[in-house]
Amino acid sequence: MLDLKSIEKAAQRLHGVAHRTPFSYAPILSELSGYEIYLKKENLQRTGAFKLRGAFNKIATLVERGKRGGVVAASAGNHAQGVAFSAKYFQIDATIVMPESTPLTKVQGVKDLGAEVILHGSNYDEAYAYATDYSKEHHKDFVHPFTDDEVMAGQGTIALEMLEEQRNLDAIVVPVGGGGLISGIGVATKVINPNIKLIGIASEGASAMKNSFDHGHAESTQSVRTIADGIAVRDASPITLKHILDTVDRIDLVCEDEIAAAVLFLLEKQKLLVEGAGAVGIAALIHNKLDLPKGSKIGIVLSGGNIDVTMLSLIIEKGLVKSSRKMKLSVILVDKPGALMQFTTLLSRVGANIVQIDYDRTSIDLAFGDAVVSVELETKGVDHQEEIRTILSEHGYSFKELH
Repeated sequence: MLDLKSIEKAAQRLHGVAHRTPFSYAPILSELSGYEIYLKKENLQRTGAFKLRGAFNKIATLVERGKRGGVVAASAGNHAQGVAFSAKYFQIDATIVMPESTPLTKVQGVKDLGAEVILHGSNYDEAYAYATDYSKEHHKDFVHPFTDDEVMAGQGTIALEMLEEQRNLDAIVVPVGGGGLISGIGVATKVINPNIKLIGIASEGASAMKNSFDHGHAESTQSVRTIADGIAVRDASPITLKHILDTVDRIDLVCEDEIAAAVLFLLEKQKLLVEGAGAVGIAALIHNKLDLPKGSKIGIVLSGGNIDVTMLSLIIEKGLVKSSRKMKLSVILVDKPGALMQFTTLLSRVGANIVQIDYDRTSIDLAFGDAVVSVELETKGVDHQEEIRTILSEHGYSFKELH
């Protein structure tokens, strides 16, 4: 049963194992938004994410009941590391089933924690189906990433820590995927202070729980596509949905560009490396989606910081475009000596820094005597980009923006 007592018991088990992560005032975000913002930095947790809390509490309860035959989990990310760490702590075997497409660094990270890794399936759902069958066949306990009372109780310890430090919060903002994190936080929060609004934030590309919340019953989406892989859940769980309907005030969505901008903002302004799923609350904040009275005291959970280097590069790129600091143009020039120099000189006059340029005079789409230049520019914001558009138009250039 998930209740405040079970969450407090989980906190006792986690004492000295999970970090009590900082819950600190964020002056830049507060000034920007007009709210009083506090960040719960689970990106600084052991294994880099909150998932350790739930996995450790689940495995601890199994060990307390004398079940030491080993555990199985399916995950391509944070849950895998949480289970592997916890199994190693209790000196029991762990088998993690990961999709075949899982990056090598993530696979190695789980192996380094002592777990056996099985690569199976092209996506999480196929890995999950295999893992549940494997656990039954080998008589091992399956540790679900969210639809489990002990797992949710472990995640709920985050709320205990937040409210011990700031009991009079007006709202708590939590990432939503499968719903285990917000279920645990919601149950604890609404008992301790039922006046606190609980707001879930999901990705537009993984909207199953948002749709389920709005319609009052569990729904699935046909596909999932988001850079916030930690909340990329296709099928909503009736178990977590019940707790969400009981405790959550609303669930909002953020798009991919907004998530990317939030990751970049945290990296630049807060000096925090946060993965896409962990940044959705900030995405909602900086894009004015929280819709709370100005001056509200808000706690935002940064759920994790484990981000693949390749994905980080992509997110930074998207974030720069979204924040109007990068601009990509395709420009038609007359193919004659000096034309390219005239074009680049014009860009230099408005302070646009060229970071990449490509010149093509052979495309079949071009008229005879024309060339096309694809150029990537570093820019200084919305006004600067408008200045670039204006000067190109004034000098007769035909161009289009690339995204």
